[in-house]
Amino acid sequence: MKIQDFDFSLPSELIAQIPIERRASSRLLHLDGKTGVLRDLMFVDLTRHLRAGDVVVLNDTYVIKARLFGIKNTGGEIEVMVERVLSGHCVLAMIRASHAPKINAKFVIAGQILVTVLHRDHNLYTLHFDHEKTVSELLDLYGSLPLPPYILRAATSIDETRYQTVYAKERGAVAAPTAGLHFDQAMLTSLQEMGVIVTYVTLHVGAGTFQPVYVENIIDHKMHKEFFHVPEEAVNAIRYAKINKRKVLAVGTTSLRALEAATVAGNGELKSGHGETDIYITPGYRFCVVDCLLTNFHLPCSTLLILVSAFGGLENIHRSYRHAINERYRFFSYGDAMLIER
Repeated sequence: MKIQDFDFSLPSELIAQIPIERRASSRLLHLDGKTGVLRDLMFVDLTRHLRAGDVVVLNDTYVIKARLFGIKNTGGEIEVMVERVLSGHCVLAMIRASHAPKINAKFVIAGQILVTVLHRDHNLYTLHFDHEKTVSELLDLYGSLPLPPYILRAATSIDETRYQTVYAKERGAVAAPTAGLHFDQAMLTSLQEMGVIVTYVTLHVGAGTFQPVYVENIIDHKMHKEFFHVPEEAVNAIRYAKINKRKVLAVGTTSLRALEAATVAGNGELKSGHGETDIYITPGYRFCVVDCLLTNFHLPCSTLLILVSAFGGLENIHRSYRHAINERYRFFSYGDAMLIER
């Protein structure tokens, strides 16, 4: 398939720049994948599509303050976007500067942290931080929240709360699993009181999630690797749901990818475990675990839009996005949600 098949025109005013006042007050577009019927709902209506014994899978990754700013020896400015913490003093990162730094080049972050470039692999650099504090401590002190590039403002204290799910726990993401941003504690409590089983997986969202697909044939695109963990508790909950003919709802493409990665690693059977995944889901993929997907509206020509098109059907997704634009839904990270039933 061609990347043009996943392109669409979006009015810039529909790109949400700030979160709405209450997490759970967003809108929800429901797509019945079998019939193609669309319904305009509110996020709180999600409970109407679930019943006791259904399983909701959430990604409990925690967004770190991954963006750092510094000065090169030449006096030029440099921006570091941490992709992954490798050890107490080393990170894998992307760098933005007027000229790409060379191996063994040094620069200073926040006026006091000496950083050395150890290695480069395409657009990712291995950096060493020469400081008594660990990288994680330095990020907390001097880093800023890495808002997506389509949010055209600096991060504020509001984002430190709202660009994080209420159940975030495992540190390591550099972008939020945005479908989960709609849940507040009241919604989670309501689901559990209904008898819905809420369980967790981890997938540390990388900066590559915002990278567009540049190749013409989508199969030629290479995915970035991300850490995932599917615990035994989640596997048991899903097995119970399958035996009892209940739904499995993945909250976000990241939860879905973690589950499918664990299935691939289990040779077709969902198994607990952890590791790195570069799973790339395109139309024609055979889904093994998930029945329903709760997701936000995604960027044109992105791997996330390709994934939801594989899940809901390309024509269905095209029609859904046209409807969402006509009805003035809010798009992307701080935008509204979509519920896709296969």
